[in-house]
Amino acid sequence: MKQPNVTSESKTEEFFKLTVKSPGQTLQIAANSTTSVRLALDTTSLRVRAACGGLGTCGACLIQLVCGDFNPPTVTERQRILPEDLASGMRLACQLRPRSNGELFLEYPAPHSEWKSLDASDLYEPSHHYPVDHHVYGVAVDLGTTQIRLSLWNRKTGRRIATRYGINPQIAYGADVLTRLDADRLGDFDKNTLTQLARKAIIDGLRDILCRDMGEVSPILNEIGKVLIVGNTAMLTLFCGENGDNLYQPENWQQSIHCQLTDVDSLKLAWRTPHANIAIAQPLAGFIGSDLLADLLATAITEQSEPIMLADFGTNTEIALWDGRTLWATSVPGGPAFEGIGLRNGMSGEAGAISKVIKVDGAWQYQTISNASPRGFCASGYVDAIAMLVNDQSLKASGRFAEPLSTSGFRLDADNAHTAIYGGDVDLFQRAKAATAAAMSQLLAMSGLSKNDLHKLWICGCFGQHLNLPNAIALGLLPDIITERIRVLPNASLAGCEKLLLNQDSENLVKAIYSRIHVINLSCVAEYEERFINNLLLKPMPIEEHD
Repeated sequence: MKQPNVTSESKTEEFFKLTVKSPGQTLQIAANSTTSVRLALDTTSLRVRAACGGLGTCGACLIQLVCGDFNPPTVTERQRILPEDLASGMRLACQLRPRSNGELFLEYPAPHSEWKSLDASDLYEPSHHYPVDHHVYGVAVDLGTTQIRLSLWNRKTGRRIATRYGINPQIAYGADVLTRLDADRLGDFDKNTLTQLARKAIIDGLRDILCRDMGEVSPILNEIGKVLIVGNTAMLTLFCGENGDNLYQPENWQQSIHCQLTDVDSLKLAWRTPHANIAIAQPLAGFIGSDLLADLLATAITEQSEPIMLADFGTNTEIALWDGRTLWATSVPGGPAFEGIGLRNGMSGEAGAISKVIKVDGAWQYQTISNASPRGFCASGYVDAIAMLVNDQSLKASGRFAEPLSTSGFRLDADNAHTAIYGGDVDLFQRAKAATAAAMSQLLAMSGLSKNDLHKLWICGCFGQHLNLPNAIALGLLPDIITERIRVLPNASLAGCEKLLLNQDSENLVKAIYSRIHVINLSCVAEYEERFINNLLLKPMPIEEHD
C-alpha cells in the first residue's frame, strides 16, 4: 500500500481543468496526464458508458474533443474508432489523457448511478499471484457507517478489476452507530430492515462494477469464490442480523465480540453467488472494529521501529498508538460531526460538498467537490470554516460567536443558505474533537510518550481526504506536530481488507496484531474526563509531558 504525503507542496503532478458538457449537464473536473478522462469522470455524477474495465476493448466510452491538447490516439482507439470519426475528434475516454485545459462533449452518458470509483493509488498492491484455480473472483468490502467501499479482484492474477464507493442507506435510521443500534432494538422488523439495506447496497455496488467493468453480471457472480467484509462492530452486528445489546455492556468493550453470519446460505442465494465464502473479519474488541484491524494491517504499523499514532475518524473514531512494543487502542464516539452529517448543513464528501474554505482580503472563498453548486459542508470544509472564524475572532475559543447569530446562521455566502453555520453545529464539533483529542492524549500518557515522540501520524478514513492539516492542528483536533509527519490514507480500511482477502497467511497476520494489542476502555479511566474538558476549547491541544 502506498502512503502518499498529503501536504499540497508535495504534489508535483500538474492538474488540468476540463469542462465536460452533456445534454442537460455541464461540469468541470481536474485530471492529470496519468489519469484517463474516464477515471476522472467516474468520481463524479457524469459517467461514460463502459463494459471492459477501461481496457478500451468495448469501445463504448466515446467522447468528443472540442478543444485542448490531449495524447494522440492509441492503437486501441485506432482499432475501435473509424478514421473519419477520429479525425472529427471522437475518442475513447478510457484512453484519453489531458496535456492542457480543455473541453469535451459526451453525447450519450451512462445511466445515473450513486456508485463512484475510488482513487486506487493508496490501495493494496500484491507482490505476487495466488494459486486460485476455481471461482477466482474475490470481493473486499469496507462497511462504514456513512459509506460502503468495495473492490473486485481476480485472485488468480492478482489484478484489481475495479472499485466503488457509495452511501450506506442505513443512514436513514441514524447518522451515528448508537442511534442505528437503537433502531435495531425497536424490534425484529427494524433489525431486518437495517440488515437488508446494507446487504442490498453491497450487491448493488458489486453489480455496478460487473455491468461497467466486465460487461456481464450473472456469470461473474457465479465465479466469485470469496467475499470478505470489514467494518466497525455496530455495522457488522447489523449486517449479520444480530442483536446489538451486547455492545451496550461495558464489560464487552475490552474483549472480542464475535459477529456471526448465521444465514449465509440465504445470503448467497439472494446475491446469486453460490460458490462464495462470505466471511466477516472479526472486530478487535467492543467498539473497536475490524476496520481498525484493516488499517493496522494496511499500514504494517507493528513493523515500524518508531512511535506512530493512527486515527480512523468517523461517527465512531478508533485510535491506535504503536510505541514500538505495544499497540494501544481505543475508540470514542465522534458522533456525526466527522462525517459531515448531523450538522444543519452537513453532508458526506460528495458532489456539491464544501470541502475547503479560505478567507482572502476579508472575503470568504470556498471550493466544492466536483466544483458543483454548494449543497452543504463535508467535515473538512467545516473544519476550515471554524478555523477561519476563530482566526478572525468572529468565533471565540469557547465556541460562542462574538456577535449574536440571526436565525439564518452565519453564512459564508449571504445569498446561499447552504453555506450557513449554526451555534449548535459548533458545539457538536467541539464535543467530537474534544473526545478524540483527549483519547489521543490519554494513549500517549499511558505509553509514557508525548506528541513530540510521534514519528508519524496516520489519518485513515475519508474524513482526512480534503483536510487542511494546519487548520485541524490550530483547532486542537490533531496533535501539534510538523505536518510532514502526517499522512492521510483515506482507503486504508479497504486496503487492509484487500490484503486479508488475497493473502494466504491472513490468519497469522491477524494473530500478530492480537498478540501486541492492549485495548483501553476510556470510560474506566478517571483522568480521561478531565482531558476531555481541557480539550473542549477551539485551540491547539494542551501540552502534556510524561515521565
